[in-house]
Amino acid sequence: MTDPIADLLTRIRNGILARHKVVECPASNIKKSIVKILFEKGYILNYKFEDADAKYPQGNIRIALKYNPETKQPAIKEIQRVSRPGLRKYSGHDKLPRILNGLGIAVVSTSQGVMTDKEARLKNIGGEVICYVY
Repeated sequence: MTDPIADLLTRIRNGILARHKVVECPASNIKKSIVKILFEKGYILNYKFEDADAKYPQGNIRIALKYNPETKQPAIKEIQRVSRPGLRKYSGHDKLPRILNGLGIAVVSTSQGVMTDKEARLKNIGGEVICYVY
């Protein structure tokens, strides 16, 4: 696999399209950071980091997807990869994108860790734009 972050985002996207309650994927530190941000911002219901087993020797992440109870619409309308191994996208703190005029988030990998675009703007640091979520 050449892009594990795109694999995580695709598993979430496919789980939403198939109306699954839970999806799981192999774990890594950056994936754990992305999942924590999605949980903090209310895009997923819950998550759990599990230890290594035969299927995932590095451990895995179980993600409970979030849906509106009345309309059954998912909390994540769209999740898309921006910076990829073949074409990295970097932005300074003044050029960070605003997603849906502030209603969505951009996940940014900075020198101080993975954070949202709003947090990076407040700290005046830029970095690699990983994905957009709205």
